[in-house]
Amino acid sequence: MDAPGFAGIWPIVYAFFDGRDRLDHQALLRQVEACITAGADGLAALGLATEVTKLKDSERRQLMRWLIEAVRGRVPVAITVFGATEADQIDFACEAADAGVSWVILQPPPRRPLSEDELGSFFGKVIDACPVPAAIQNAPDYIGVGLSDQAIRRLKDRHPNFLLLKGEGSAVAIRRTIDELKGEVAVFNGRGGLELPDILRAGCAGMIPAPELVDIHVGIWRAAQNGDWEEADRLYATVLPLIVFVMQSIPHLVTYGKRAAARRLGLGEVHDRGPGDLPTPFGLSLLDRLTSGLPPLL
Repeated sequence: MDAPGFAGIWPIVYAFFDGRDRLDHQALLRQVEACITAGADGLAALGLATEVTKLKDSERRQLMRWLIEAVRGRVPVAITVFGATEADQIDFACEAADAGVSWVILQPPPRRPLSEDELGSFFGKVIDACPVPAAIQNAPDYIGVGLSDQAIRRLKDRHPNFLLLKGEGSAVAIRRTIDELKGEVAVFNGRGGLELPDILRAGCAGMIPAPELVDIHVGIWRAAQNGDWEEADRLYATVLPLIVFVMQSIPHLVTYGKRAAARRLGLGEVHDRGPGDLPTPFGLSLLDRLTSGLPPLL
């Protein structure tokens, strides 16, 4: 099977909460409109930036439905699949396909320890049952478990519906993965847009960042597509300090990256759901400085 041709900037939405710790529908709608207005090539949800492990199963399904309803077919949608068992993930992937998603991104199950062979077998069973193209998220630095390039290659050889990869690594590391896969799997990266121009030089199909810099990320992508690497590098340099600041860790991202997005979206107060990091006065002062020159997203 050929890779499905998805490419570009696919922001993965944050899960905002209201003052009663419920999912904030209006905040999701505003993220969707901002991303589409900025020229995003697709949208995604329920990954690490969406705080998927803090959501109840019913909330994951609700947020997925809200996202698909809000997008209204204007761009394709990818959904991350979280679940403890193969049956759990297959059930969610099938529901996502029925709802209209274009592809799914499988996360490792939460049990530990989990050997590479066990993880490969788990992914393979879910991939074979997916009714839409399947990706895996390979993020050992963030999730604590992952597959080597050789194991990813074996997964592709054994499971033809493994057509995309959401990697989370440096440009140098992701290039090794791309070389191993020989163009048979479309490789996306994440990490909040870190190294975005070099990720594209390495051969990535695109990036799945959080939405606070979607307009800049789209500008970098378009410049690269036009061969204007000088402009891509220039745009990247304007936001690199903010990217470095928010990408210190996933808890740091959902504390400060989410607030950067809220400021640009005009969302007002951000309510945190534990467990996680809470903002500090010093951290917020840094965020003020790093976002002060950015225009509203809507």
